[in-house]
Amino acid sequence: MKNNFKTFGVMIDMSRNAVMSMDGLKRFLPLLQKMGYNCVMLYTEDTYEVDGEPYFGYMRGRYSKQEMKEIDAFASELGMTVIPCIQTLAHLNAIFRWGKFPKDCDDILLTDDARTYELIDRMFSTLSECFAARKIHIGMDEAHMLGRGKHLDLHGYETVNSIMKRHLARICEIAKKYDYEVMIWSDMFFRPWNGGKYTIPKCEMPKEVVESLPSSVIPVYWDYYQVTEQTYSDMIENHQQLSDKTWFAGGAWSWYGMIPYNRFTLQSMLPALDACRKHGIQNVFMTMWGDDGAECSHFSQLPSLFYLAEYAKGNTDEAVIKEKFKKFSGIDFDEYMAIDCPNDVVVYEGKPRNPSKYMLYSDYFNDFLDYTVKLGAGEKYKEFATRLHATAKKSRRYGYVFDSAAKLCDVLAIKYELGIRTRLAYEAGDKEALKHLAENEYVRVAKLIDIFGKAFEKQWMADNKPHGFDVQDLRLGGLIRRTNACRQRILDYVNGKLDRIEELDEPLLPFGEKEQSMNVNRAPLFATVNVIGHGI
Repeated sequence: MKNNFKTFGVMIDMSRNAVMSMDGLKRFLPLLQKMGYNCVMLYTEDTYEVDGEPYFGYMRGRYSKQEMKEIDAFASELGMTVIPCIQTLAHLNAIFRWGKFPKDCDDILLTDDARTYELIDRMFSTLSECFAARKIHIGMDEAHMLGRGKHLDLHGYETVNSIMKRHLARICEIAKKYDYEVMIWSDMFFRPWNGGKYTIPKCEMPKEVVESLPSSVIPVYWDYYQVTEQTYSDMIENHQQLSDKTWFAGGAWSWYGMIPYNRFTLQSMLPALDACRKHGIQNVFMTMWGDDGAECSHFSQLPSLFYLAEYAKGNTDEAVIKEKFKKFSGIDFDEYMAIDCPNDVVVYEGKPRNPSKYMLYSDYFNDFLDYTVKLGAGEKYKEFATRLHATAKKSRRYGYVFDSAAKLCDVLAIKYELGIRTRLAYEAGDKEALKHLAENEYVRVAKLIDIFGKAFEKQWMADNKPHGFDVQDLRLGGLIRRTNACRQRILDYVNGKLDRIEELDEPLLPFGEKEQSMNVNRAPLFATVNVIGHGI
């Protein structure tokens, strides 16, 4: 069955610590091609070699020129196109630590600086040698503070629109040297005149905004949060006033922790595909971001990716899709979709939530997130673990992603409620209960965190280069150390060496919705209420 779209691809985030290894890509790309995807974008902020720039991607697992050429050749043999997806304005925070690149503020390059355009020229020059495609995605999204840092000091105040227009013109000049057609995220053509918002109802686009986008540039409308076709349709119609070349970038939800959100991928993307068809959008791809560490294996997303590919071909018969997936993967569709379950400790209400991550790292004493925990809910993790362990044993190819998820559930079966149980026992003055927790649950959970860490490392190393796993080692190792430290302080309190546990004397204040999980996806924020460090 032929795909209804000219381009139907994925964009894989290689910039949030996980850079897929050559082996990982050579296992993943054929699966995508077999499903019906014909394009892959490698989202590399600084994780690719740039001639003459040794500090660009230094120690970050960047792809070498040889690796990029090999990826392009491998994809070409499959009949797939590889499009470089880079950043030429913001989202470049990792490069600024070296003091080698001009910075406006936050993660934004300094525009109107000769060194900035020297760097961008070298990016284009290097990539043009490695990839046959003559399209390049230059990013330029979410530059919220553009012109408000060093640029303001040097040049005075200018509107974001004027800076963007001039910077984009310079980049287009460079792109022309290398025969590149430029693609750009479109949000910065909406935010400056819309109070910082991107998604808006159908409207008449301001003339000055329309004129600020060069006719040669392809705007890419990105959105993966809506669940109604109408919202996507409105934004597509707004974009079509900008350009008749508009592409759509949806999202295969991989960026909320160790676990994917396959269900919300389908809930949000099926109406998006309907809207794209309705308005004649011919080029579509699914972003696969890796916010806050890129823990999620893309092999855990196979059922939603498969479903989307079938839907893009016009197959809307769910029973047929599920039957075809079973033949494709060797695992029942619903059983594979159950890899989402570690976030189902509360009832799924159609909104992505990630308790499996933030309650993994939630502190036992500085336990502000325990305000959201309902006693007894953690029991569900035992059921989830049993189910996932069973699936892990069935599949030689994909068992490792289920094994990692299952062992995460083993941890959470204890840890999800351990903080609140500790607090309640302390508040009740029940030293026997505290002693029991310290001598049993705290000991057990520390061991289970280590077991999970080893399974998680196996998953990471199967898919990715080793670079970036140091962050996971630091997080999980710190969690084990903190578990043991809290255990010892409980025992010291029980044995009379301490007259109180000061953190637990402070009552919990409302945080989020009572008995309801949330979206919190920055480990430094939910691991502690104290200051870990400052960003670069």
